[in-house]
Amino acid sequence: MYHPTVGDSPTYEVGDDEVPWLLGTQLTKQWGPLARAPDGARVLLIEAHGFARRLPYHHHKLTLVFSAMRRFRDRLTEAGYDVIYLEAETFGEALSTFFTDYPETTLVAMRSPSYGSERRFETLVEEAGGECRFVENEGFLSTRAAFDEWADGDDGFTHERFYRWMRRETGILMDDDEPVGGAWNYDEENRKVPPADWDVPPAPTFESDPVTERTAAWVSTEFDTWGRSEDFAWPVTRRQAAIALRHFLEHRLPTFGPYQDAIREDDWAMSHALLSPAVNLGLLHPLEVIEAVEEAFETRPEVGLASAEGCIRQLLGWREFVRHVYRHSMPELATANQLEATHELPDAYWTGETSMACLGGAVDDVHARGYAHHIQRLMVLANFATLWGVEPSQLNEWFHATFVDAYHWVTTPNVVEMGQYGHGIFATKPYVSSANYVDKMSDYCAGCPYDEDATTGEDACPFNTLYWDFLARNEDDLRSNHRMAMLYSHVDRKREADDLEAIRDRVTELRQLADGGKL
Repeated sequence: MYHPTVGDSPTYEVGDDEVPWLLGTQLTKQWGPLARAPDGARVLLIEAHGFARRLPYHHHKLTLVFSAMRRFRDRLTEAGYDVIYLEAETFGEALSTFFTDYPETTLVAMRSPSYGSERRFETLVEEAGGECRFVENEGFLSTRAAFDEWADGDDGFTHERFYRWMRRETGILMDDDEPVGGAWNYDEENRKVPPADWDVPPAPTFESDPVTERTAAWVSTEFDTWGRSEDFAWPVTRRQAAIALRHFLEHRLPTFGPYQDAIREDDWAMSHALLSPAVNLGLLHPLEVIEAVEEAFETRPEVGLASAEGCIRQLLGWREFVRHVYRHSMPELATANQLEATHELPDAYWTGETSMACLGGAVDDVHARGYAHHIQRLMVLANFATLWGVEPSQLNEWFHATFVDAYHWVTTPNVVEMGQYGHGIFATKPYVSSANYVDKMSDYCAGCPYDEDATTGEDACPFNTLYWDFLARNEDDLRSNHRMAMLYSHVDRKREADDLEAIRDRVTELRQLADGGKL
C-alpha cells in the first residue's frame, strides 16, 4: 500500500458499515479507504456534471476525467466490488440519492486538496442526512502535519529548503546525509538545446476503447468545450498509466534532464514524462514514479543523475511544495494581485490567432492536447501574461480550464504566484524575461515575423517591448528588490536615453493590435 513517507502514515480501518467514497481524482485501490476495505466491498463514485459547465474546459480534460472514472468503475465491478456509481448534476443530488438508499451507512473519503472542499462535502452530506469520515489524502509524499511542523509557523517558504528536507527525510538520491553526486540539483545541466538531428523519443500511444469513445462523443454534445476532440492521447486506466511510466523510463528519461527546458516548435512532448495527468487522477502514486526513476538511475548507465534528479525534483519537491503552499495561502492566494495588474487576458489565449510564433505555438499545443510542458507554461504563457499586465485570476482560470493535468490546488500557486508574482509567499521576484530567453531555449524565433533583437518599431518582438515597459511601470514595487538591481540600472540607462517613451508608444500599438485580433 502506498502512503506518505514523510510524517506519520495514516492508520485507520474501514468498518463493515462504512463505504469508501472515491472522488474522480482518487481512482485507486493502492491506497486510501478502498485499500483498507475488504475485496468485494461496496464503494461509491459520484460523476457530477455541474462543474464541467462552469468553464469552457478542454475536451480532452473532460474526456480524461469521465473516462477514467467509468473505466475504474468497470474494473472494480469486474473484480467483484459492489459499485454504486451515481451520475448527477451536483454532488448534493447524488448524496441525497445515496443516503436515501443506504441511510445507515457512513462514508469514508480522502480529503481533496482543493480549498474548502472538505467543508463543502461535510455540509452536503449533512443536508443529505448522512455521515462521512474524512481521512488524510495519501496521494502525496508528505503529510499536512509533517509540513506544518517543519514550517513551524514560518510562512516564508522556499522550495529549495523544502526539497532538501524531503530528500533527507525520504533518503531518495541520498548518500547518508549528503546528496548523491554532491549537489542538490543539476539545473545547470538541464538547459541544453537538442541538436537539429536529435532523434526525438516517441510519445506513448494507447489503443482507443469503446468507453472512452462513447465518453468523448458524449462530452461533445453535453458540454461547451474548448480544444480539439480528436487525437486523445492520455491514459485512462492504471494499466495504461503503468505503460506510460515504463515508456518514459525506457525511451525518454535518458534525455529528459539535458533537454527539459528546451522547446521545439514541431515537438509537443520532447522528453517529458507526460505522467502528471495520471498522477493527479490517482492512477499512479508519485512514490512509485520516484522509485522507478531512482532505480533506473542506479541500474542503467544511460540514465544520468541530471535526468533522474530533475524528474524526481518535480514530484518530491515541486508537486509537494505547491500543495502545501496552497493550503497555507488560501483563500487569499486565489485573488492575490500584488502588482495590481488590471488587463484582460488577450483573446489570443483562446483563439491562438497571433503572429507571435512562441505564443501562438504554445496555445496551439494546448488546444491540440490540453498540454504544454513547464517551460512553455512559465516562460511563454505566464511570462507574456505577466508582462502584458493580466489580472492573475484570469490567467489562472484559463490554465485551470485548458490543461488536462490542472486542478485549482495545482494552478493557483503555479500561475498566480510563480507565474505572475501575485502574492509573495515564496516567489522572490517576477519570473519574467525578454525575447532573449525564448530565442535561446527554442526555435520559435527563427520563423517568427517579429525581430527578437528589436525593442521598438513595427517588427519588434512584443516580449522585448513589454519587458521594459513592465519594469518601468512596476518600478515603485520592484526597484528595492535586491535581485533586480542590475535590471533597474538598465532601465535607468533607457530613461536617460529617452527610450522609455518610444517603448510606451509601442506598447499602446501592441494593445491596439491585440484588440483587433492582429497581435
